[in-house]
Amino acid sequence: MANAASVRATTFARNYACYQDEAIRMKVIVVTSHDRVVGGYLSASELEHYEKLKARERQALMVGALSDDIIADIEAAEYGIEAP
Repeated sequence: MANAASVRATTFARNYACYQDEAIRMKVIVVTSHDRVVGGYLSASELEHYEKLKARERQALMVGALSDDIIADIEAAEYGIEAP
């Protein structure tokens, strides 16, 4: 992740409170051990975003069952712009 802070696991564990605050600003703290990613710490807003994405992942829609309004929304959608 380009904008994520990266920290070693031992440093993260010793300074958890500091990184808890840092996650609010950076959104994600990447935790490494022996130069490989072993996990991450997400801010509350980033966790909420992740949960929304996971929920969408499980939705299965049949094109024939979509309403005209939803089809119009899909046709008008722009890549990278999240709906309100």
